[in-house]
Parts: sequence; structure tokens; C-alpha cells
Amino acid sequence: MSSSQAATARSRFGPLDSFFKISERGSTLGREIRGGLVTFFTMAYIVVLNPLIIGTVKDGSGQLVGGGTDPTASIAKVAVATALVAGVITILMGLVANFPLAVAAGLGLNAFVAFSVASKMTWADAMGLVVLEGLVILILVLTGFRKAVFEAVPLQLKVAISVGIGLFIAFVGVVDAGFVRRPAAAGGPPVELGVGGSLRGWPVLVFVLGLILIVILYARKVKGAILIGILAATVLAIVVEAIAGVGARTADNLGGWSLNVPKLPDRWFSAPDLGTLGKFSLFGSFERAGVVTALLLLFTLILADFFDTMGTMTAIGAEAGLLDADGIPVNSQRILIVDGVAAAAGGAASVSSNTAFIESASGVGEGARTGLASVVTGICFLLSMVIAPLVKLVPYEAATPALVLVGFLMMTQVKGIDFSDLEVAFPAFLTIVLMPFTYSISAGIGAGFVSYVILKLVRGKARQVHPLMWVVSALFVVYFAIGPLSDWLT
Repeated sequence: MSSSQAATARSRFGPLDSFFKISERGSTLGREIRGGLVTFFTMAYIVVLNPLIIGTVKDGSGQLVGGGTDPTASIAKVAVATALVAGVITILMGLVANFPLAVAAGLGLNAFVAFSVASKMTWADAMGLVVLEGLVILILVLTGFRKAVFEAVPLQLKVAISVGIGLFIAFVGVVDAGFVRRPAAAGGPPVELGVGGSLRGWPVLVFVLGLILIVILYARKVKGAILIGILAATVLAIVVEAIAGVGARTADNLGGWSLNVPKLPDRWFSAPDLGTLGKFSLFGSFERAGVVTALLLLFTLILADFFDTMGTMTAIGAEAGLLDADGIPVNSQRILIVDGVAAAAGGAASVSSNTAFIESASGVGEGARTGLASVVTGICFLLSMVIAPLVKLVPYEAATPALVLVGFLMMTQVKGIDFSDLEVAFPAFLTIVLMPFTYSISAGIGAGFVSYVILKLVRGKARQVHPLMWVVSALFVVYFAIGPLSDWLT
């Protein structure tokens, strides 16, 4: 942006530009709004998916989230609370940290809570454990420990984290769209192209056409390329469904839509039910499941959330050009504070721990550079509490092409890694490949950290390793061995 354009933006938008530093970061109001919308559409699935994961699982007392045994009522309550917390915390991220990062109930964490934590106690007890996780993380941030750990990580490993997350979200995109799937038959490869090695069904065609359109628009430098691609693919999906009646993807309909069937709903508005808010017991887990079990579960939650957000904000900052010379995102302390609050807020609302979403990279790819984009995303989440079409119209096949393009853009950072230096190259390699291979950001970070420390040690360069890297690597060893440790101690 030229100096005259920046001056025009400041005079036109005044306090808004000054507060969010829009022109200072080389952005525009239009880019921030488009970026916020794109981020919402690429992660709005969480309002549908989180209730399906935790809203139908019975806890140790046989109750569903919010009490009772009616899964329909439970799912509706969780959906509303999921959107509420995501909206409020994402707006907070924009206002406090001025960073284009959106927050919502964390996938992986919610499944762990639903199937490994809640089964040992009541849902209120499990949510109390999540609140404790958030409070512990917040304390670690306020004491400076979390930021100190982040600063102790070598720069090239931070680059590897960004690249690995790029591959991870691209893999998430092709899997969610059904372009790549787990084979139905036993004895085959872990994943395969489409169904039986070939692409099948109208939804996959919508995904392919959406991806081609986004890439063409991006190559032509069209403003709003990603948003246009998502909206065009959604319209095409609605038309295809109206004509062909594809239906949802099931075991008997492998060529169906994933997550949402793209059709106009009968009801455009619904009254939100906030019945899950405040349904948590802070220390009930220790009494019901035992102190050792509760502590092990708490440790697992903390370590997973601790590094997921650090990796995510690094990747987003690198893509947006918001890292300093040491690879630290601007306002990193504020980002981490909001993230700690998010985890606790998710538990307090009974929707599991909330964390930063890597899908925010799609908004950055659209041009977002400030917290205004997060405010836009948060407002969309709040609207989705009552306006059903915002989250029930877009299938995975229409939204995930954005993730593939953004994955490519993040992958280009790999040139910042010196692959001739084994001591950093191999840890970087493990970090990059294990994120998509294990479907876990934390697993990739942990493997990279541990291997980096080991290689430095065997080469007689232990003194070059920051003391905190030794501490964190030891914690990751415990994290990887949490299963047998839990069995042994309990």
C-alpha cells in the first residue's frame, strides 16, 4: 500500500484504522472483512461437528451434555454454546491481541474429552477438568513460562512447524472432502484416492471444481479469490443437490455430501438454548476418578493445548508476515492469554476446550492481517446461533478447497530450513511429516523437539540446547508414554 493510500485509509476509517493498524500492516478494510468471512466459512463446520462428537456421548453416569438422555436436545444445546464461545473469544482475540486468529472448540481435544475423560466421571466433572486446564495454561502465560518456552525453540524448528501445519491442513482438506479416504476393505493402504482408488460422486466433483476455481482466481490475483471460490462451490453444491438428490455420505452412500447436505432449510431462524452454560464441577473429577487419574488426564489436556496454539499462531504469523526476527508473532503474550481464557471458557460452557484454529490461515490467504478479521469471524459465529443457513448450507466439499490452497502457501516456507544440517534437518523433517501422518500438531512438535535434543546430545553439543528445550522434551516423552504410565499408576 502506498503512503497516499494509507493516508486515505486513515482519514476515511479513522479510529478503526488506528486501533487495528490496518493500513500500517498493508491491509484494507475490504481485505479484513473478506478474510474474516473466509475464516468463518472454512471453520463453521465446528458448530455442526462439535455437537455430533460430544453431544451424543454419555458420561460415566449415563447422562448427555446438559443433563438428560435426549440426544436431539443435547446436540442443539451444544451447537448454540459452541457458536457462542467461539464468537465471544474470537472477538476477544481480535480486540485484545489484534491478530487474525479465530478460536473454537478444538477437534481432537473434544474427542479426547468425550471418549477418554467423560467416561470416567460426569460431564460436569470433565468440564471442570477443562476449566482447570485453561486456568493452568493462563498461569503459565502470566508467569512468562509459555512465552519463554516458545522463544527457546530454534528458528528453523519454528519454520518446520509452519510447514508441517500447512501439510496438515491440506491433508485435512482432501480427507474431509472425500478426495482421499480410508479404504473400506481390510488389508489395503491406510488411505486411498476416493472410493476404491477412483473418484466417485458429485460432491467430489464440486470439491475439484472449487479448488480449480480458487487456484485460477488466486493466480489471476482476483480480490476475494478464496471467498468467491467457497461461495461459488456452495451455490454449485446446492444446485447439484436440488437436481441429483445426492444426500448425506453414509456407509451405503459413499458418494454423498460430508457434514452438511447443501439445501435451503425449512426454518431460517431458531431460538438459542443456553442450558449448558455453567454446568461444570471444578474439582469433581478428583473425587470421582481419583487424584492420579485426574492429574494424568489434566496433564494430557495441558500439553496438547499448550503446543497446538503455539504452532498455530507461528504458522499464521509467518503466512501473514507478522513474525519478528526471532520468529515470534506480534502480540504473542496477548494471544496466549486469550487462548488460556478460551480453554477455560469452553469448559465453563460445557463444550470442551477452545483453542486457536489453523483454518484462520484461509482468512490470511485472503489478505487478513489484523484483529478486525477475527472480529468479523466472531460476529458470524454469534449470528450462527440463530441463523441456521450460515452453518448448515456449506458442505465440506465447498469449504475445503481453501485449505488445500493455503496448505500450499504455507508449504513454500520450507526453503527457510537448512536440510544440509542433520541436527536441525531431521527434527524438522519429523515435525513436518508427523503432523499429517498422526493427525496431530502436538505429536509433530513433540517428535521434532525430542529428536533435536537427542541429536545435539549424541554430537556433543548439549550446551547449545536451551534448558527449557530439555524440560519440554522430557515432558513430551511423558506425553508420548501417557498410555502405559496411566495403566501402571492406576
